[in-house]
Amino acid sequence: MKKRFTACLTALIIATAASWAQPGYDVFQTITKYLIKGDADALAAWFAKDIDISVISGGGDASKAQAKQILKNFFEAYTPQSFTVIHTAGRANMKYVFGELSAGGETFNVTVFLSSKEDRNEIQQIKIYR
Repeated sequence: MKKRFTACLTALIIATAASWAQPGYDVFQTITKYLIKGDADALAAWFAKDIDISVISGGGDASKAQAKQILKNFFEAYTPQSFTVIHTAGRANMKYVFGELSAGGETFNVTVFLSSKEDRNEIQQIKIYR
């Protein structure tokens, strides 16, 4: 009986830990909300210190402040209307979302890569392209 209880308890702990191991998917709800709003300031709060950013045809490595300004400029030129998540995936330390952003009468593909360190998720890369 004691072994059965221990086995059940272990299974419950593993199942619970597995559900906690995917907090990045909840993060995508917040990130997509900021994309829809065109809120570069709120998105930048999730940026790593240095980030790989590519918007339309230009980009590369940028500081957090530079990346925020690049996004602000994009959102000013292309006002977002909606964002549709196409796919999410990842591992314990890296997650990504791919979707379509309707902005300024056009549709853009968006890919966001997050790194998960301890209890913090950071955007390492964001790409917005046609």
